[in-house]
Amino acid sequence: MPYWRLSGFYLFYFALLGATAPYLALYLDYLGFSSARIGELLAIPMLMRCISPNLWGWLGDRSGRRLAIVRFGALCTLFSFCLILLGKSYAWLALIMALYAFFWHAVLPQFEVLTLAHLGEQTERYSEVRLWGSVGFIVTVVGLGELFERVSLEVFPWVLIGIISCIFISSWWVPNAQLSSARDNPLSGGFLRQLRQPGVLAFFIVVGLMQLCHGPYYTFITLYLESLGYTRGVIGQLWAVGVVAEILVFLLMVRLLRHVSLRQVLIASLLLAVLRWLLLGTLADHWFWLLLAQLLHAATFGSFHSVCVLVVRRSFNARQQGQGQALYAAVSGVGGGLGALFAGYSWTGLGPTLTFFCASLVALLGAFILYRKMPENPS
Repeated sequence: MPYWRLSGFYLFYFALLGATAPYLALYLDYLGFSSARIGELLAIPMLMRCISPNLWGWLGDRSGRRLAIVRFGALCTLFSFCLILLGKSYAWLALIMALYAFFWHAVLPQFEVLTLAHLGEQTERYSEVRLWGSVGFIVTVVGLGELFERVSLEVFPWVLIGIISCIFISSWWVPNAQLSSARDNPLSGGFLRQLRQPGVLAFFIVVGLMQLCHGPYYTFITLYLESLGYTRGVIGQLWAVGVVAEILVFLLMVRLLRHVSLRQVLIASLLLAVLRWLLLGTLADHWFWLLLAQLLHAATFGSFHSVCVLVVRRSFNARQQGQGQALYAAVSGVGGGLGALFAGYSWTGLGPTLTFFCASLVALLGAFILYRKMPENPS
């Protein structure tokens, strides 16, 4: 297994997320946009995941050229984002968000399939490879927090262009691989029939709900903490704390899954998300409770995402893996986009406390659905 080449790609890919998730809203605020406009602009890339992953996933399954799609998507993402150098009006930024997201979201689902193909029968080691994405996120979020304490946010677009360039370059380090079809069940049928297996639809609904409840966090947490008096450097460190906890979960996931089922991990992750949003909505001005809320990122993203990739892997045949991972990304995008839109409009109308309370109710609904509808051992 080309461990370091796979890990290197994840490092740069999630370094981009480490730049955009905490600081893109801050940059849009710097440009003078209102909360509603910021929510709309941040919703566009998430909603684009409804279209892009499914199209590229279908193409990847039909052609088998997943690595070519990864490289092409990375290159087009770079060209698309460079358009930000030509203008920064609302309409122009909306176009850039849609265009770059269309190609950026083509990359990860196909790369996930490649990674699983390289892992072969050792799919439980996925988290050991994926943790380097978290390392890239930490380095970026802490580094940019310190950088923006010292320089203007005017340099933000150039930072993103540099990171996207690294994603494209690293895509050429990775060797190709194909999933074995030996595990296919000849009676399982096509993609839609596999989608109707017990618990699979419920699983995807819950994936959307988990991303929806993250909407207020990903859209406004940096601005929220800044309004409570935290500096940008400290905010960057708080983001990093959450991702360090996520890395620890990735390292422990192989051992954890020897003792608990995928369903149990998903339900526990959702229940801990309920607690996290309640803490952020009511006690974020207290350092101890804010730190605890950030540590819970280990569950709300780390354990949840690790298990979701494995559930998708077990739910679809090799010939439908691209579409399965793409559907996972697309449903995540729908939930995330709706969450960002909700946060954009509710942040001013309801306020942060009620907004996070609504997010906790969404997570609780997701846990209830899994408890009732998902079998103990999805396959």
